[in-house]
Amino acid sequence: MKKKSEDKIIKIMQIRAFCMIADRGTVSEAAENLFRTQSAITRSIRDLEHNLAVPLFERQASGMLLTELGKAILPRAQRAIAELHQVPALLSRLKQDRRDEAEPVWLFNLRRLQIFLALCRLHHTQSVASSLGISQPAVSAALKVLEKGAGMVLFRRTPKGMMPTAAGREMAPVISRALNEIRHIPDELAARQGILTGTVNIGALPLSRSRLLPLAIARLIARHPGIHIVTNESAFSTLITELRAGEVDFILGALRHDEAILDIHNQTLFDEELILLVRQNHPLCSKPPGASALSQVQWILPRSNSPARHLLDGAFQQAGMDAPTPVVESGDLAIVRGLLLNSDMVAAVSSQQLDFEVKAGVLRQLSLKLPDTRREIGLTFRQGALHSPATTALLTCIHEVVADGFK
Repeated sequence: MKKKSEDKIIKIMQIRAFCMIADRGTVSEAAENLFRTQSAITRSIRDLEHNLAVPLFERQASGMLLTELGKAILPRAQRAIAELHQVPALLSRLKQDRRDEAEPVWLFNLRRLQIFLALCRLHHTQSVASSLGISQPAVSAALKVLEKGAGMVLFRRTPKGMMPTAAGREMAPVISRALNEIRHIPDELAARQGILTGTVNIGALPLSRSRLLPLAIARLIARHPGIHIVTNESAFSTLITELRAGEVDFILGALRHDEAILDIHNQTLFDEELILLVRQNHPLCSKPPGASALSQVQWILPRSNSPARHLLDGAFQQAGMDAPTPVVESGDLAIVRGLLLNSDMVAAVSSQQLDFEVKAGVLRQLSLKLPDTRREIGLTFRQGALHSPATTALLTCIHEVVADGFK
């Protein structure tokens, strides 16, 4: 049974052969460029077509022509191989030696790369072995092959476990992107056959979690119940790292504008301002609060260094008041809501975040206006990323919900 499931795995050498035939047009030229026999190349393509259950080429006397389904997966297959081809150059820069940039055949093994990424995440060979259902010696053997190919130590033993070296850290996001491209290939084929499947990983910043994202996900699942959604509520710095590695498909929330981040692309959906919220019948509801009253407030504020926090501090300074000092810093709306309902604290949030509670009369907006606190809300992508069909479908739903005014 295990052998049968292994046979269904898309192998990187198969993807490599597929890309080369698509480029060269014949098995013989592909075999010559890859330094393999024609029979080995033919077998790779036959096995790949069997595993994907679709024909990728039309066999003609003049050569091999891509089918429509072959054309559909070619950009993603090429991207996966191109990502792995970056590794030698990355390692050469670390070695300060550009002579060792040969094709990284030592990387063209799916299980080996899965072991590498699992070790980056788990830091213990036994934990990796257990998570992947293999033996600990198999993990050690894979690491030995990778380090020999890299010509560098990729992990060091520390009191915290096996931690990646600089070389390991450089390789990790590249390998992760390559494996994610391969993972999307079956979903790409299913979409071309009218079936939308796959997983969408969303970096959900606080502002998107209460209304926009739930409405979009509900709309998507109603149309395509076979799609699986995973939300990641980590801090922006963590989400950007995962976006670069292809572990997050996009980030939704307040946009960060940093010209130094050249590999990130923002798309604005709308903008909104910050407001101050309190519980119903709060002492400050009776009249506009002045500087004296606000100086006595216990504040719930966005986390330090967040865009909202910078805008809020600027608004208070513009009004001639000291920037508020928080008792609680949180982007978790459940925590903010619970604190407001059970105390006299005041929270600064975006106008959409607790809109349901305001309309229901559970929370109230203070009359104090916060000048120049409008900020752009939108989508953050990795530059040049190939969205999966499921991701594209969710993005369509997000745009539709925004166009409908969040109704």
